Amino acid sequence: MELPVQTFRVTRADLVRYAGASGDFNPIHWSERFATKVGLPGVIAHGMYTMALVGRAVTAWAGSADAVVDFNVRFSRPVPVPDDDEGTELEVRGVVKGETGAGLTQIDVTATCRGEKVLSQARALVRRPA
Repeated sequence: MELPVQTFRVTRADLVRYAGASGDFNPIHWSERFATKVGLPGVIAHGMYTMALVGRAVTAWAGSADAVVDFNVRFSRPVPVPDDDEGTELEVRGVVKGETGAGLTQIDVTATCRGEKVLSQARALVRRPA
């Protein structure tokens, strides 16, 4: 069973807010010059910010934050964020892969940006709604 696709817009302003909240001021998240110098395609979103957006999708599918029992991802590609008003989009898809004997549902998650998968092995275990 496929879950509804969720799309999140990510702008440079979001990266600034996330940096302030997380304390992660690495210049790859705000300096085009630095990011390209170290081999990135430009400024990229924080990995944990990307994971948080995907977690938001999982929480919406689960119905509540406390229904999410486990959530794991591996980062496979950066999420480039252009310096414009549009930013970029992160598209999150989920597929129910089965249920455990403990009443948990496994969701395999796919997150893409610009048509490329940015996470691999992204999975969540959620409690079924009562």
